[in-house]
Amino acid sequence: MRARIGYLTIVFLALAPQVGAQTASRQATRTTDIPRMPDGKPNLNGLWQAMTTAYWDLEDHPAQPGPVLEAGAIGAIPAGFGVVEGGTIPYKPEALAKKKENFENRITLDPEVKCYMPGVPRAAYMPYPFQIIQSQNDILFAYEYDSASRIISMTKHREADLDTWMGTSNGKWEGDTLVVDVTGFNGRPWLDRAGNYATDTLHVVERYSMLDPNTLNYEATVEDPAVFTKAWKISLPLYRHLEKNARLLEFKCVEFVEDLVYRDAIKKTGK
Repeated sequence: MRARIGYLTIVFLALAPQVGAQTASRQATRTTDIPRMPDGKPNLNGLWQAMTTAYWDLEDHPAQPGPVLEAGAIGAIPAGFGVVEGGTIPYKPEALAKKKENFENRITLDPEVKCYMPGVPRAAYMPYPFQIIQSQNDILFAYEYDSASRIISMTKHREADLDTWMGTSNGKWEGDTLVVDVTGFNGRPWLDRAGNYATDTLHVVERYSMLDPNTLNYEATVEDPAVFTKAWKISLPLYRHLEKNARLLEFKCVEFVEDLVYRDAIKKTGK
């Protein structure tokens, strides 16, 4: 085992200069090689997906068993590096206790279990693709999970008429970066499967920047004075699907949880 680790270390060190050169080359071609719309703005149209374990936990986490013993390895949680800048989410003490309680009871409390809308930023790094449909005016984000969607208002910004799962999104361009300001949340979505959460005072600012024609850098600054001591940020890449038949398929999960959600009512009526 030690010999293998030593070999991998040597290979890594040998490849490091190449990786650095590729990164520098990618940065240099950011503004020249990315696809653009007729108005010159980056063309974000396409099917995108994250390849990260942020879905399970935004912070660093080891491999561990899942909440359902009978699921065995199928339901286990893979180890992963965190995507939180600084490593740790700055919870208030009482909010951290709530987060831990959420995790212990995630099989019944996680909104994903009952197919509720994923919220923002969680929708961006779930293990399902989402599609960006960009016009000269507003931008549509359509998610495979639960057929969720939201419109990014680019021309006429609007206030939230009411609090919702996905919030109200207003966007603008800062150079080649799409900046989306999201407010008007109902406080019910979680941020991951580890029980990280926010309330209805959540404020999220997303930034989408093209690193190359098929890679987006996604950043989200999260602020909620009811839960966190300060604003904090996550960052991760999103990759474009390039398969010939790539398209957004349906995952209307409501039909998969009807018995779970309505079982008490079913028991009472006997139907």
